[in-house]
Amino acid sequence: MLKFLSPYITLFNTLKQFWRGRIIRAEPFGFSRRADNLAAVDLALLIQNGIRGVILDLDNTIISEDDRYLSPGAEAWIEQAHQEGLRLFILSNGKRRYRVEFWSLRLGIPALSSAKKPFPFAFYKALTRMHLVPKQVVVIGDSCHTDILGAWLMGCPWIQVATLPHPFRWWEKLLGKRVQIPYPAYLELWDCDVRY
Repeated sequence: MLKFLSPYITLFNTLKQFWRGRIIRAEPFGFSRRADNLAAVDLALLIQNGIRGVILDLDNTIISEDDRYLSPGAEAWIEQAHQEGLRLFILSNGKRRYRVEFWSLRLGIPALSSAKKPFPFAFYKALTRMHLVPKQVVVIGDSCHTDILGAWLMGCPWIQVATLPHPFRWWEKLLGKRVQIPYPAYLELWDCDVRY
């Protein structure tokens, strides 16, 4: 029973500290907390710092929400991570389940859609399936308010990548610069020709 309540207790305690103004500063991870894209994340450095698993965001991290762009080198990076023995898992807030399943099969990574990030329940499921503890798993995503906050709530290290160009929703037009890093103009973009 206590195992089931663990994510709720963690969320409650963290939010209580947040409301009281005692925001816990994350410990230094031994690697940069920001990267231009997924391919820019140094796998050797992650492994050297005790990372054994990676929780990945799908939308605007690997592929743009509108399926127009694929993050350059992402598939090669994922293949390299598999070869290095890292355990991977995709958590997506995307509501199009068939799309998440397609990318899960294509990349060879188990996935959970409608993850409701940043709430820790999906993160807890991913950690359980990977058989790893939070300090062994890095969360990589493009949004502070979902991926990074969720990692922080679970006690996982994190890396924020620049968001792939996509049609911005109304709230992203207002708050996007506060929660996302714009994709650098000097980086190339790969067109995605996937059809579901």
